[in-house]
Amino acid sequence: MMSPLWWIVGSGLAMSGLALIGSATLLLSGATLRRLVTPLVALAAGSLLGGAFFHMLPAATRAITDPVRIAVWTMLGFTVFLALEQFLHWHHCHRDTSDCREPVGYLILIGDGLHNFLGGLGVAGVFLIDIRLGIMAWIAAAAHEVPQELGDFGVLVHSGWSPRRALLFNFVSGLTFLAGGLIAFAAAGRGTIPALVPFAAGNFIYIGASDLIPQVNRHRRAKEGAVHFFAFCAGLSLLWALRVLVGHD
Repeated sequence: MMSPLWWIVGSGLAMSGLALIGSATLLLSGATLRRLVTPLVALAAGSLLGGAFFHMLPAATRAITDPVRIAVWTMLGFTVFLALEQFLHWHHCHRDTSDCREPVGYLILIGDGLHNFLGGLGVAGVFLIDIRLGIMAWIAAAAHEVPQELGDFGVLVHSGWSPRRALLFNFVSGLTFLAGGLIAFAAAGRGTIPALVPFAAGNFIYIGASDLIPQVNRHRRAKEGAVHFFAFCAGLSLLWALRVLVGHD
């Protein structure tokens, strides 16, 4: 079996490669892209929350005996992402792209880079606890990255960036996930790794509940709402199925 280091490196490079999915927007009409993105966002929200509640927090209870410590690290992970989005005005850029200009493109990349760095810390910490749990955490994070990268690429191109430049900078921003993973690996054995599991769970809960679900709720017709709800449930069900089939005991 590969060592955790190779899993961390491979997952980090794979996460960076997901940035290239943004190029798919060049092949789709605007109407088609709008129809696809929100169900993908709903699926990602369910995957992130399922990953946090079905996998990561139960694993944290086995690695950390003090429930208050788990709660503190979970809320720390939640709060760090709240502070990140407040500082970079990420919500404004994703929800009102008509006002975004060139500087906003850089803000998106900085925010994405910091987000990926923290995600890399958390997911790598999970890999160091349990390889199977790490794979699950990466899948949940990747489910979020797909609609995010589609949105980021669209905003960058709308801001005046060429498609090639947008893809290149998105890929470089994605490499911070690997950087965070390597730092987590270097810190192994210093007592911080178990705490990164609830920290990552807090990240996932914040992104799913605060960032993605409000986007999912922005629909005008009952049919759209039903599609988004079932996509969200599909994300939850996928992570529950992984829990039942794979387990982490």
